Amino acid sequence: MTVLDYDDEADRYDATRGGEPRAAAAAEAIAALLPATTRSIVDLACGTGIVTARLPGRVLGVDRSTGMASVAAARLPGRIAIGDVTRLPLSACSADAVTIIWLLHLLGPAESAGAIREAARILRPGGVLITTVNKSDASFRDDDDAAALIRRFRPPSGRPAPDDQARVRQAAGEHGLTPAGTATFRGFGQGKSPRVWRERLRGGWIESTPHLEEALAALPDQDRPRPDPVYTLLALRKPERAR
Repeated sequence: MTVLDYDDEADRYDATRGGEPRAAAAAEAIAALLPATTRSIVDLACGTGIVTARLPGRVLGVDRSTGMASVAAARLPGRIAIGDVTRLPLSACSADAVTIIWLLHLLGPAESAGAIREAARILRPGGVLITTVNKSDASFRDDDDAAALIRRFRPPSGRPAPDDQARVRQAAGEHGLTPAGTATFRGFGQGKSPRVWRERLRGGWIESTPHLEEALAALPDQDRPRPDPVYTLLALRKPERAR
């Protein structure tokens, strides 16, 4: 499976990921889950900062890709830091909210747990962690004939995805975070045609299996984009200090 070079991809990343409409939808859904008292937000794996720049209050974006951080810094001068989500260069209890959008699904179990641990560490009491979960369900929706084919042909991994909602809740619970709500938003421009899925297979972006490309090629309307994914956000709250 191909691993994206985020430094190399930074300049064209937004144009291939739904651009401004998707970013606006994500930021609006995040804002709906933020407590009214939120004044400071840390956006982990902020990428190009296209969502980060839309978040309210004092915002700091963190990304380990220098290419992505450079693009983000043009949007948010002085408010972008290079850092690893499992070892954040930030003090404990320093943020009212932490956001992790489109990241956990890319991480291994240890990294995913580390990111959640660090988010819990830097949250102030009463603060919230907001993260995308179940990205595979959004990308391979049942009402998309091409994506449903891929879901059916792909061999089961036998283990939950790193961003599986139940798994994220359990990992967050180990650090005292409790569920505080969910929201959804549309991934504008992310619906793929059967031809695009076939190109992804050839490029190694997704794992191929025998006869999958032939099955995709047999679908009608090869160049018609299928429905956009609908992403899920999960909010997890850090308890207030005991009085």
